[in-house]
Amino acid sequence: MSGWRRLVCWLLALLLRAWGRTLRFEADAATHGRLAYAAEPAALVIWHNRLFVSAEYFRRYRTRRSVYALVSASKDGAWLASFYRMIGLIPVRGSSSNFGREAGKALIEVMRAGHDIGITPDGPRGPMYVVEPGVLVVTRRNNAPMVLVGVEFTQAWRLNSWDRFYVPWPFSRVIMRCTVLPAKHADDTKLGADDVRAALIAISPDRG
Repeated sequence: MSGWRRLVCWLLALLLRAWGRTLRFEADAATHGRLAYAAEPAALVIWHNRLFVSAEYFRRYRTRRSVYALVSASKDGAWLASFYRMIGLIPVRGSSSNFGREAGKALIEVMRAGHDIGITPDGPRGPMYVVEPGVLVVTRRNNAPMVLVGVEFTQAWRLNSWDRFYVPWPFSRVIMRCTVLPAKHADDTKLGADDVRAALIAISPDRG
């Protein structure tokens, strides 16, 4: 991407980084440890409507490994891929619809190379707070844990989008919560989409 498109992405990335640095992230010591989990490559899972703080979360807590995120292979996806690079994420190009075979294979390879991946289990088009079962394929194939990132905004605008996207007020408090889920239950049964959904909802209460 070049010319005015690159300039637009750069300006948006600059605004997001500056905005993110004004936010007052709060997490106790135990939560901080889970947010920074680095014992092995993991899938970092966050609801789509809380993505505004994801780059700042990665910058503050994920300092030991690069984070890769799936971006559509379409022409429009080039915008997002360029934007991701500017905010410190590494894009993986592939069809994101229902986590098809192409996308799943790409993310599996990234994790096997020792990197973390970022996933929005209800994105990119919803329904809101519904976990697409396909997102579990990657962690199952790699026997990898999921770091579920919970976010509560004390003051935020909510957009009129399918997921009621949160935009936190500058200088507002952002309360972080986190649960680390293994790839399997203690009895060796597979984790299900409903398990992930329940855990994410418990740590990401809505306001407004």
